[in-house]
Order: sequence, then structure tokens, then C-alpha cells
Amino acid sequence: MTAQNEETMTAVLNRLRRAQGQLSGVIAMIEAGRDCKDVVTQLAAVSRALDRAGFKIIASGMRECLAATDGERPPLSEEELEKLFLSLA
Repeated sequence: MTAQNEETMTAVLNRLRRAQGQLSGVIAMIEAGRDCKDVVTQLAAVSRALDRAGFKIIASGMRECLAATDGERPPLSEEELEKLFLSLA
């Protein structure tokens, strides 16, 4: 794994941990009977955090998957990359 890829994955993991905390907060809000507007606002924030993490993984993965010279797996085709990207859209 390259240093750049390690930095990217660290950023992704931090984003996912933050989203995990936000999701726990949403659950607590629902259990406490908080206002629907507040719950939906926080849920939207969780969704955006997950989307951003996914896009970061895809962007990083595109570089690796196109190069895929490790001999363990063939490079992904442009169609496969597009399908991965669109799965988050």
C-alpha cells in the first residue's frame, strides 16, 4: 500500500467513525422522542458522511484498479469502475 493510499484510507476511516458517532446520536434522538426535523437533519448528515467516504474510496480505488499490477487481480474495466461509482449515486 502506498503512502498516499494509507493517508486516504486513514481519512476514510476517520470519516466513517464520525458517521458512526452521528448515527448513534440519531438513534439516541429517536429513542428520546426528539423532533422529527432534528432527527432528519442529523440523518442527512450521516448520509452525506457515508457518501463522501464512499466517493473517496472509489476515487482512490480507481487509480489502483486501473493500474492493478500486483498480479493478484486483473485491472477493473471502465464499465466495472462506472458501475461501482454509480452504486453510490
